[in-house]
Amino acid sequence: MSDESGDFSSLFASGALADFPIGNLPLARHHQRLVAPDDVTIVPHAWIDPGEFSRFVSSPSGEMRDAAGNQLASRGDGPVFVAEHSFLLRFPWDLLRANERFVSSLADDIREGEVHESAVIEGTIHLGPGSRILPGVFIEGNVVIGANCKIGPNCYLRGSTSIGDKCHIGQSVEIKNCLIRSRTNVGHLSYVGDSVLGEGVNFGAGTTTSNLRHDGANHRTMVRGVLVDTGRRKFGAIVGDGVHTGIHTSIYPGRKLHPGTSTRPGEIVAADIES
Repeated sequence: MSDESGDFSSLFASGALADFPIGNLPLARHHQRLVAPDDVTIVPHAWIDPGEFSRFVSSPSGEMRDAAGNQLASRGDGPVFVAEHSFLLRFPWDLLRANERFVSSLADDIREGEVHESAVIEGTIHLGPGSRILPGVFIEGNVVIGANCKIGPNCYLRGSTSIGDKCHIGQSVEIKNCLIRSRTNVGHLSYVGDSVLGEGVNFGAGTTTSNLRHDGANHRTMVRGVLVDTGRRKFGAIVGDGVHTGIHTSIYPGRKLHPGTSTRPGEIVAADIES
C-alpha cells in the first residue's frame, strides 16, 4: 500500500490507500458517491462525511478542513469549513474510525446470502452472495459481511464490524467493532475487538486481543520511533496482511503485527512485531 498519509505501507502491502475497503467499499468508491461539483478537489486519503460535504459545497467556503486543521477538500478562495466527523486518514487506526462512521450509518438490510433460522440479528446487515450465517450466531448492531463467507456456528458479532470476502468467523468467536479484510480466518475461541485485520490473516484457536487499559486512558502506540496518542480509549491490534498466530496468543492493546509475521503457541505480544 502506498504511503500517502501515514504509517500504512509497512502494515498493509496490498494496494493503494484509495483501494482500502471501508465497510467493504474502497475509499475511492466512497469519494465517488459524494455529489462533488467539478471545481471541488477531494484529498485522496480523506474520510468525508456525506452530510458535512453537502453543507460544504452549498456554502461559500473555499476549503474543508478537519478539527486538526488538515485539508480535506478545496475549491479556491473562501472561508474555511471546519468538519466535525470528517478527517484525514493518517494512521492505521483512522481506518477503524472511518469504518465505524460508515457501518453505524447503515439503515437498510441487504441479504444476498443464507441466514439460518436460529441466528439472531439485531441491527442492519449487509450480507454478500454465497455467504452463510450458521446456527447459533448472534449479531448485535450493524455488520457488513462480504461474499462467500462462513459465519458460525455459535459466534457473536458486534457493531460496527465489516468482514471482507471469503472469511471464516467460527465457533465461540466474538468480534467487536472491527475491520476485517478478505480471506481472513478467526476460527475458534477468540476475542477480537476494536482491531484491523489485513488480508489472508489466520488467528490460531484462542487468540485474544486486549483493547482497554486498566487506567482507562487513551492508548498510545509507536509510529516510526515516536509514541503517538491514538485518541482511542478502546483499541485492539493492527494486524498486517498474511499474519498467522499460534494458539492461545495474547495481544496487548495497540500493538501492530507486520505483514507475514507469526507468533508461537501461547505467545504474549507485548511489543510490535516487525517484519
